[in-house]
Amino acid sequence: MVPASFRVADRVQETADTWTLDLQPRQEDALPDFAPGQFAMLYAFGVGEVPISVSGDLAAGGSLVHTIRAVGAVTSALCKTAPGQDVGVRGPFGSPWPVKEAEGADVVVVAGGIGLAPLRPVVYHLLANRERFGKVVILYGGRSPAELLYPEELEQWRGRFDVQVEVTVDGAPVDWRGQVGVVTKLVPRADFDPAGAVALICGPEVMMRFTAAALRERGVPRERIYVSMERSMHCAVGLCGHCQLQHLFICKDGPVFGLDAIEPLLTVREL
Repeated sequence: MVPASFRVADRVQETADTWTLDLQPRQEDALPDFAPGQFAMLYAFGVGEVPISVSGDLAAGGSLVHTIRAVGAVTSALCKTAPGQDVGVRGPFGSPWPVKEAEGADVVVVAGGIGLAPLRPVVYHLLANRERFGKVVILYGGRSPAELLYPEELEQWRGRFDVQVEVTVDGAPVDWRGQVGVVTKLVPRADFDPAGAVALICGPEVMMRFTAAALRERGVPRERIYVSMERSMHCAVGLCGHCQLQHLFICKDGPVFGLDAIEPLLTVREL
């Protein structure tokens, strides 16, 4: 429960309000290993702490990478942290994506906006262990081209012959050469076997709800669809109640849930 001290080794601006921090531990074995989908509590000294999912290559070891959108006092302070300064880190917390269980199956990754950040460790794992999986499909949607995360990596992934990558935006300037429309429109055209596929979804709740419906309509079984809920998490241990959703605590019971467990609650508005 005591934050470990991590040094900001690098800070990269992704969009107008989003930065990626590469954090290096001040001491060896400062924290246990993280799994894709889990989150850390990041502490901006003197300001507060927030839960942020890991978004880097966890197989690389050593550092923790987090992509953070500046939307409040703590996240803004973290985004302003300069290389060389310290950030407090606690974790790992939460449930991971079922990457081990997905071996041998087609994998469909669907992200909306900053939802690509919690799914990026999954993409790294899929590509590094490509022979363990069937078809790999990455579907990503953003509000505009300027708000897409990791554009250079998206181009690299799209350049591979063993991965299908489709990107769309809600609206774009005239020089945009990509697709325009919501990300759910990409699901019917994606190349995968619905009956045996595993689908992983992260993004705004309305996007996840409609994406899950599109996947179900395509034929993906409900029990093979997973979503990441990050609704109002605050303490990471289910004590404060901020993230309670009926009988579930998102921080403790999630944030990754099977659709069969969370689907009835996706329509419940935030309090």
